[in-house]
Amino acid sequence: MIFEKANTEDIADLVALRIAYLSEDYGEIPQDKTALIADKLPDYFQKHLDHDLFAFVCRNENTIAGCCFLYISEKPSNPTFINGKTGAVLNVYTKPQFRKRGIAGELMKLLLAEAQDHSLDYVELKATDAGYPLYRSLGFEDVVSKYHDMKYIIDSRNNF
Repeated sequence: MIFEKANTEDIADLVALRIAYLSEDYGEIPQDKTALIADKLPDYFQKHLDHDLFAFVCRNENTIAGCCFLYISEKPSNPTFINGKTGAVLNVYTKPQFRKRGIAGELMKLLLAEAQDHSLDYVELKATDAGYPLYRSLGFEDVVSKYHDMKYIIDSRNNF
């Protein structure tokens, strides 16, 4: 197994891995939505890979067995992120036939080293129950906050 940073030659595989991840995470996704996502992803990866998105892969012979993504964002400094640069872990995914071999853990170690290289203040993620023990073993901590996670859906029906 080879663990390394992905490059633009891996975009087709990254698209397939992202679709596989989303299918497991969301359950069955309607084919029309899957096609739209698959259509948008190559341009996204071309634009962001090695700029503010870093992808790490595990290669097994001629196939990519697993991946994870680090998205870096920069915001105005505050007491919890002095440098203003933070990371978010996305798409930690191992193909079913390669699971339970430590692949996700090794990929996450590469990701965290990249985060240190970029002087990030912290890296955050949303853990599934299955992934929680791995992330805890790597040093991730539960976040307790006085804030509530919220989002606003941009929709043509929302008029002010």
